[in-house]
Amino acid sequence: MLPRALCLIVILSLLTPAFAKDKFSQPRPIQLDRDGEKWAQKTLHNLSLEEKVGQLFMIWVRAEFLNVNSPEYLQLRDSINKYHVGSFAMTVRAEGPFLYRNQPYEAAVLLNRLQQDSKLPLLIAADFERGVSMRLYGATVFPHAMAFGAAGKLDYAEAFGRITAQEARAIGVHWNFFPVADVNSNPANPIINTRSFGEDPQQVGDLVAAYIRGARANGMLTTAKHFPGHGDTATDSHLGVAQVTGNLARLQSVELPPFRKAIEAGVDSVMVAHVSVPSLEPDPKRVGTTSPAIVNDLLKTQLGFKGLVVTDALDMAGLTRLYAANIGRAAVDAFKAGNDLLLIPADLDASYQAMLAAVRSGEIPQSQLDASVLKMLEAKASLNLQKARLVNVEALSNLIGELANLALGQQMADDAVTLVRDNGKLLPLKQMGTVNSGLPYQSVDEVRNRVVVVIFTDDVRTEAGRMLERQIRSRVSDANVIYVDPRIAAALSDDIMRAVDQAQTVIAAVYVIPTAGKATKGVGGLQNSVGLADATAMLLQKILDHAAQKTAVLAMGNPYVAQDFAATQNYICTFSNATVSEISAVKALFGEIAIRGRLPVSIPNVARRGDGIDRQAYVAPGGSQHAQFQPSVH
Repeated sequence: MLPRALCLIVILSLLTPAFAKDKFSQPRPIQLDRDGEKWAQKTLHNLSLEEKVGQLFMIWVRAEFLNVNSPEYLQLRDSINKYHVGSFAMTVRAEGPFLYRNQPYEAAVLLNRLQQDSKLPLLIAADFERGVSMRLYGATVFPHAMAFGAAGKLDYAEAFGRITAQEARAIGVHWNFFPVADVNSNPANPIINTRSFGEDPQQVGDLVAAYIRGARANGMLTTAKHFPGHGDTATDSHLGVAQVTGNLARLQSVELPPFRKAIEAGVDSVMVAHVSVPSLEPDPKRVGTTSPAIVNDLLKTQLGFKGLVVTDALDMAGLTRLYAANIGRAAVDAFKAGNDLLLIPADLDASYQAMLAAVRSGEIPQSQLDASVLKMLEAKASLNLQKARLVNVEALSNLIGELANLALGQQMADDAVTLVRDNGKLLPLKQMGTVNSGLPYQSVDEVRNRVVVVIFTDDVRTEAGRMLERQIRSRVSDANVIYVDPRIAAALSDDIMRAVDQAQTVIAAVYVIPTAGKATKGVGGLQNSVGLADATAMLLQKILDHAAQKTAVLAMGNPYVAQDFAATQNYICTFSNATVSEISAVKALFGEIAIRGRLPVSIPNVARRGDGIDRQAYVAPGGSQHAQFQPSVH
């Protein structure tokens, strides 16, 4: 028989792993149990007025290394202590076209530290529209939402939600501002475009619901946005007030069905857009965010949504222009309209003080304040954050970027590739020459004009086209790859055209995706931010005028590009500029994968939704893969 002391040591050694596990947050399907309800109600009862108001605000936190005594971190801690902020939106630093992604470890360590410095557990959200890799390195890479519409598989959307949830929860992010439930019915839409699953309300709704199921089953809160629909607008609400002009019948048949399906699927929150909808709100000074008719009457009463209602970012010009004289008032009006969470106020102090004053004066009823704060606390309890709010940083290497997930992300991008036009004279391309060994300091790349690749991008200094170039060079080592943006297009035009005229094959890769707050300058002033600027558009037209038969145009993002270039004879859409989509585009060009994607949107004067030319891959006698043309167009 073992001595009593030894028995105690053995028992403790067996229990220690269980205790260690309980120390960290363990994702589970979203569920508010009775214990969670009790905690939320008790916590609400013990909060001061100032603490309650603070729980309604969410502010930015950038995922980067911060010393605990740095001004940046002290400001974050001050927001928690002074304003009692209850949630943060994790992002990374952005400057112009550059997004400075960081590592998962920095994000997890910083979020853990904020959780430790907060009296109440913090709710951490993020814009992971394309998965965690949109902000952090090392995570699974997914294409844009519209690519899922092209692939047409609901299980892909569900897996998208599942993997994003697993990787997000691993770093301490609990809530994704996704899926986009907008129906992109307007080709000129400058801000939704490839962020939408497509133009068919039924398909968009089904993909939205599938994503929600996958995410919630793996412990991540979801958001359907941008209510009541931002798909049929021609203005970026980051820059001004966008207007949805459809009548009630159109709203009921096009804009609202995906939101109905999201609610049926159990979506946790709905984000309201800064859009003007005259058929719902006749007051021109009210946008969706500040309209009781849109938030309280339509969303809550008519659609029966009981979850969290979230404003779009309150610092967007679509809202701030209406409140320039009293910026804090935007938060008050948004809350009175029925929103529960006030996202990214343009001025936290002014907004916080305005909310306090409105509650103290009785303009905002105490009952409404309590109801919204209770929703926030219940959301935290549904994640079990009241019991464990930290994540295990040491587990990140096992949870993020799993090989099976990486392969699935690539397969999703492969299946989305859609061949819209093919003159039968160019595709598939053939590998040319011998690929060099790539020994460091010893290789001299000789460039020829047999294959000329022109990469159209907003800024040649960005990463756009780099993976595409590497993939092409691995097949055609002497390809002439030229990067061009609006600033240098005119200067490079003559050299590019000489190369094009000499080429056997030309690849024109057009990188344009929706980017918040971006607009291009054209002859008529500011133009659609997902269209080519005048200088690059003129160069692409010149290439097609000289060499349309031997040119393949790749739409690495915006699928509507071809509507402005009628001479396009070979047209491939990937609906995304993600690295997986770049790889897919090259594999499709060289016939290495079957092409079976279908357009999820109609391209005016080019093709209808559902169109796509099939190619089936096969292995040629030499062992290399090519594709066999299938003449049917669906």
